[in-house]
Formats: sequence, C-alpha cells, structure tokens
Amino acid sequence: MKELFIAIGLLLFIEGMLYALFPSKMKNMLKTIDKLPASQLRSGGLIFALIGFVIVWYFKS
Repeated sequence: MKELFIAIGLLLFIEGMLYALFPSKMKNMLKTIDKLPASQLRSGGLIFALIGFVIVWYFKS
C-alpha cells in the first residue's frame, strides 16, 4: 500500500512539474487531445496501463 501512495505522489509531482515548466505547451497538448476520438484515447490509455503494470510487476518480482 505504501508503494501505491509513493507512485501516486511521483505521478502528481511529475505532472505538476510539466505544468509549471511548460504551461503553454501543456495547453496546446490538451487542445490536441480534445480533438482525438475516444477510441484512440482508450487504446492509448490501455497500452500505457499495461506498460506500467509490466514495469511494476518486473521490479516487484
């Protein structure tokens, strides 16, 4: 459970730094994401979730 909170904290830290360092680029990226179809976002989300799962599983075992 401790690792989950560490991972969430790290995610929030990295995302916060991106918004702090590159605010205009992040706004442009969000506008681009808004134009993508939901199916493409879903596919990308599943791929990244699987990659993240494999990374965590590899380092935990």
